[in-house]
Amino acid sequence: MSTAAGTGAGEAARKVEKRTILDIRSAKRTGEKIAYMSVPDYTSARWAEMAGVDVAVVGDSLAMVAHGHASTIPATMDMMILHAQAVRRGAPNTFVLGCMPYQSYNTVDRALTNASRFMQEALCDAVKPQGGRSQAHILKALVDAGIPTASHIGLTPHTIANFGGFKIQGRTAEAAMKILEDALAIEDAGCFMLEFEAVPAPIAQLISEQLTIPTIGIGAGAGCDGQILLAYDLLGVFTDFKPKFTKRYANLTEVAVSGIRRYVEEVKAVTFPDDDHSYRVDPAEYDNFCSLVEHRKQI
Repeated sequence: MSTAAGTGAGEAARKVEKRTILDIRSAKRTGEKIAYMSVPDYTSARWAEMAGVDVAVVGDSLAMVAHGHASTIPATMDMMILHAQAVRRGAPNTFVLGCMPYQSYNTVDRALTNASRFMQEALCDAVKPQGGRSQAHILKALVDAGIPTASHIGLTPHTIANFGGFKIQGRTAEAAMKILEDALAIEDAGCFMLEFEAVPAPIAQLISEQLTIPTIGIGAGAGCDGQILLAYDLLGVFTDFKPKFTKRYANLTEVAVSGIRRYVEEVKAVTFPDDDHSYRVDPAEYDNFCSLVEHRKQI
């Protein structure tokens, strides 16, 4: 298992052995819980690796937390590739999962082209479209092409309009059965993992028990085989809203605003920069420079 490095936040991470598909699959059998985290950039990826996160997910939620959009829909492949490359540089020893953005996998050919970009241009270890039975042929084509593939069911942000907003899925027996059928279709397509979002905990757990592949939950209870949260949510960086399932482990926004406020105050009071934060020049060279300036003024 990946180990966190050191005891101080500023310490460099020890080199860890990157997780593999086999490691992730075997966790289902051994009962080890896998920690996923959605990271949008180089710095948060470094934090993830230093802290021992098992899987760094480049989620299209970055369209919201990093670009200010109201949903994930505006994320493009070029945007995702740029962020995925930064995440890979920040977490070279961590398994990186690239999430395929809206309409990037609506045909087999398009899915293969765009998934290959994640693998070749960003050096991701796997990709994750969204959907179950309706996308099974796409998922199978990716797997058959040798691209490690996961999927995402329950509340799927790419089809949020069909749900009438961000609403919990699987609250009735019939709706839960549809999620089960989606999960089984994902497993049959050869995917190595699936993600549940906004599914009642008992439903997600029972479905997980029917599968041989591991499940990762976000707002789906502790009965999944692993958990995922957004780095910017759990660290208190993104504060536009807070989903029920998000737990804040830090409040970096509060710390950041406090620090920036002190900076503004010191600039206005002319107490920054002081001598400790300025460069010096040899007095003789400075005197010579002053002479040259005076000479120039007289020309």
